[in-house]
Amino acid sequence: MPFNKKLSILPFLIVLFVFAFCNRKEKSQLVWESSFPIIGSQSSPRATDLNNDGVLDFVIGAGKNEYEYTASGVLAINGMDGELRWTQETVDQVFGSATFLDINQDETPDVFIGGRGPHLKAIDGRTGDLIWQFDTLDHLHHPILQNARFNFYNSVTIPDQNGDGIEELLTSNGGNAKVEPNQTEGRFPGVLMVIDPVNGDILAADTMPDGGETYLSPLFIEQKKSGEQQVLFGSGGETLSGNLYLAKLSDLMGNNLSNAKTLVREKSHGFIAPPVLVDLNEDEILDIVSVSHASTLTAICGKSFEEIWQLKIPNTESSNSFAVGQFTGDDIPDLFTFVSKGVWPQNTGLVQVLVDGKSGEILLKKEMGCSGFSSPIAYDLNGDQIDEVIFSINEYDCNRPIDDRSAFSIENKLVLMDFEADTSYLLDQTKSFKNIFSTPWLGDIDADGYLDLVHCQYFSNSDILSFLGMKVKRIDLPIRIKEKPLWGSFMGSEGKAIYKK
Repeated sequence: MPFNKKLSILPFLIVLFVFAFCNRKEKSQLVWESSFPIIGSQSSPRATDLNNDGVLDFVIGAGKNEYEYTASGVLAINGMDGELRWTQETVDQVFGSATFLDINQDETPDVFIGGRGPHLKAIDGRTGDLIWQFDTLDHLHHPILQNARFNFYNSVTIPDQNGDGIEELLTSNGGNAKVEPNQTEGRFPGVLMVIDPVNGDILAADTMPDGGETYLSPLFIEQKKSGEQQVLFGSGGETLSGNLYLAKLSDLMGNNLSNAKTLVREKSHGFIAPPVLVDLNEDEILDIVSVSHASTLTAICGKSFEEIWQLKIPNTESSNSFAVGQFTGDDIPDLFTFVSKGVWPQNTGLVQVLVDGKSGEILLKKEMGCSGFSSPIAYDLNGDQIDEVIFSINEYDCNRPIDDRSAFSIENKLVLMDFEADTSYLLDQTKSFKNIFSTPWLGDIDADGYLDLVHCQYFSNSDILSFLGMKVKRIDLPIRIKEKPLWGSFMGSEGKAIYKK
C-alpha cells in the first residue's frame, strides 16, 4: 500500500505566477502524495471513474527494473485521496498508457494497457481482476503473429469490426530491447494489429511494409468530410531507418499493408514519438504532424498527402511527442515539444521548441534541463486566449561522463511556460527525484470547476534510468476551468492524439 501525505499548502509551489482570476481559490494545494517503494514507471497517468463516485481515478503502468516480475505492474489510484484501488501483476515493465472501454457492461470502464514482456492485458476496471492477456505461445506458428513477441505500445479504439457493438483496439508490437544499437541481427518486423477487446482475439494483423521494427503507437483517422477510415503507423528506431505510413483500415482488416502510403522517410533513425492529428490549413480535414527520432518535424496535408512544411533541429534526437494548442495570435493551432542534444545515452541537454502550425517556423527556442522523454501538455491558464505549456525536466550536470558511477545531484522540476509573457515558472521541484518518461495530467478530478494537476516523480540515486521507488502527486490549482482541456495528457486529453476544437 502507498504512503499518503496530505498537506494544506504546497511549500515549494509558487502560487501560480500572480495571474488574475475571478472567483478563484486562494492558493494551490497538495491534496495527496502517494509513495510506492521499489517500483518506478515509464507510463503516463490516464484518468477515468472506476467506482462511479463522480471522481476521476488514475491508472498508470509501473514495474521494477527491466525483465523483473512485480505484483505492482499496473496501479489504479483513487483520485479523491490517493489510496491504491487495485494492482495487477506483470512479468516486466508496463510503459504504455491505459485505454478505457467498458466490455463487461458494468458501467465501469475496463483497462487495456501494454508494455514489455510482451505485456498486453485487459483488466476489470472496477475490481482489478484479469479479463485476458496476450500470450505469445498461442501464436508461435502464425506467419504474422509469431513476430509479436516484444513490446506492446499504446492502443486506440476504432469502430466495431466484428458486429458485436463494441469498438476494437488498434495497437502495435515490436522492438527487441536485447539487441544492441546499430545491430541488425535479432530484429523482427513490427506488427500492426486489431484486437477484439472482449476476449483478446486478433481480428487482423500484418507486419511493417518495409519489414522494419516498430516503436510507434498507431493512430486511427476518420476524416469528417469523406468518412474514410485510415491507420497511421511507423517503423524504425533509434539507430534504424524507418518510415511513417498511412493505410486504409479496410486493408489492415484484410491482413495486407502492402499498399500503405509512405508519408515520410528517415535515414538511420525511425519514428518513436506518436504523431498528432490537427487541421493546419482550415479545410476541416485532419492533417498529420510527425517528429522522427532524428528530430525532423513534418506536417502532411490530410487531403492531398503532400508536405505542408518540414524542419529539422540539427544535432538532436526526439522521443518526445507534441503539445498542440493556440500558442500564437492566429486561428491555426501550433506545436510545442522538446528534443535532446547529443546521442542517447550521452545526451547533454534539452531544447524546447515552439513551432508555428501554419508555416513551420520555429518561433521560440529554449534550453532547459538535461534529459527526459516525457511530453508537454497545454491549456490557457490565465485567460489571455493563448495557451501555456507544462512539462517536466531534470536538472543535473549534463556533461558528466555516462560511465561515471559516482554520486551526483539530480532535481526534477515541473515547469510552466507562458509564451505571451516569455516567462517560465516552477510549479514543483524535488531534489533527488527524476522523471524520464511520464507526462503530467491536467483536468478536473472532482468536478468542482477548478483545474487539478497529477504528475509522477521517481527516486534517483546516481542513476538516471533505474527504478528505485516513485511518488504520484495531486495538486489542486486555483484556476477555474473555462473549457475542458484538449491537450491535458499524453497524446491529448482523449489519448488519441487528435486536436479538435
